[in-house]
Amino acid sequence: MIIAERRPIPEILQNIEGYEKVLVLGCRGCVAVCSAGGDREVAILAEALRLARTLSGKPLEVLEATFIRQCDPEYLEPLKKYKGEVEAVVSLACGVGVNLIADLYPEMRVYPGVDTSFYGANLSLGEWVEKCRGCGDCIIDKTAGLCPIARCAKNLLNGPCGGSQGGRCEVRKEMPCIWHEIVERMKRRGELEKLMEIWEPKDWRPAGGDGLRVRIRDDLRLNGGN
Repeated sequence: MIIAERRPIPEILQNIEGYEKVLVLGCRGCVAVCSAGGDREVAILAEALRLARTLSGKPLEVLEATFIRQCDPEYLEPLKKYKGEVEAVVSLACGVGVNLIADLYPEMRVYPGVDTSFYGANLSLGEWVEKCRGCGDCIIDKTAGLCPIARCAKNLLNGPCGGSQGGRCEVRKEMPCIWHEIVERMKRRGELEKLMEIWEPKDWRPAGGDGLRVRIRDDLRLNGGN
């Protein structure tokens, strides 16, 4: 899932400083799961903004809403009713949602309420760890399902660096060296020789080297792409 973290309240307040009525808009997608932008976080942020503005002598009216998602135009349809009603929207969706609102409703002022961090897994309560960089050219079929792009601090593609010791990362010693884990796992599988194969150079173009990334599947389009 996409992991996000709420922006500092002072930064959000600065963005909406000149407004008297705003909408705090949550999302029940990834940001709700990682407790950054769901219903509960909408209520907490809205109250924090009201309180801060009241204390500053500039009361702020804050409406609250949470949509199923903010990354699909159809789920942003209800936002139409807020046009002209609020002066700005503070979106607690990931950057995708904020961008899509800005695209679909260019007349609306939309500001991010969270910082979008990474693609991660929820390993335990309150702990998320990056597992994927979204580079668009997966090599984890060759590395026992473990991604060195996302999980190696140096993004190495050809084994551990000389700095890893005892299976720990040189850069962040609290983290395991993912290349050590890859090698050990391949050993246990009797597949270590596969790491001796010469790989084709990694294609970084899908990672954004060609600019904006777009994927179109004609089989899923209502008109078949015509």
